[in-house]
Amino acid sequence: MNTFLVTFVIVLTLVTLLMLEPPNDQDFMREALRQAQKAREAGEVPVGAVVVLAGKIIGRAHNQVELLKDATAHAEMLALTQTQAAVGDWRLTECDLYVTKEPCAMCAGALVHTRIRRVIFGCTDPVAGAAGSVINLLQMPALNHRCDIAPGVLQGECAAILQDFFRSRRDEQTENPKSETRN
Repeated sequence: MNTFLVTFVIVLTLVTLLMLEPPNDQDFMREALRQAQKAREAGEVPVGAVVVLAGKIIGRAHNQVELLKDATAHAEMLALTQTQAAVGDWRLTECDLYVTKEPCAMCAGALVHTRIRRVIFGCTDPVAGAAGSVINLLQMPALNHRCDIAPGVLQGECAAILQDFFRSRRDEQTENPKSETRN
C-alpha cells in the first residue's frame, strides 16, 4: 500500500510538472503589454518592456517621458537600468528584452552596449525603427555586439494599443484645438 501511494504521488507530480509549460515569448510580451497599458493610463505613449533572465522577469518598465520630463525615459532604457541594478552588472549577455514596439536608435544603441542577447518586439516602427524598419543597429557588423531579433510577437495587440492611443489624441486635438504659437 505504501509503495503504491508513493508511486502514485510521484506519477502525479511528474504529470503536473509536464503540464506546466515554461513561459514563452507570448507570455512575456503580454507582460510588456501590461506595462504599455500603465503608460497609456498615465498619458504616456503606450510602450512597455520587460527583461528576462533564465525564464524570470527581472526588469519591467513603461514609457515615462512626460512624467520625468526626460526624453530618454523610454520603456527599454528604464527596464535596462532596473535590470543592471538587479544583476549588479552593466553586461546583460544572458538577458532577453521584450518590448511592444520596435526600438528607436537610442534604445537600440543601449541594447547593443549592454549586450542584450535577444530583442523580441511586437510591432514595427516604420518611422524610427532601429531593429530593421529604418535601420538595423542591433545587427550592424561594425559594432562589437549583435542581438538576435524576433519581430512580430503579438503584433496585432501591440499595434492596436498604439493606434488607439494616437487616435484618441487626434480626436482630443480636434475637439479642443490649442491656439499655440511656436517660435
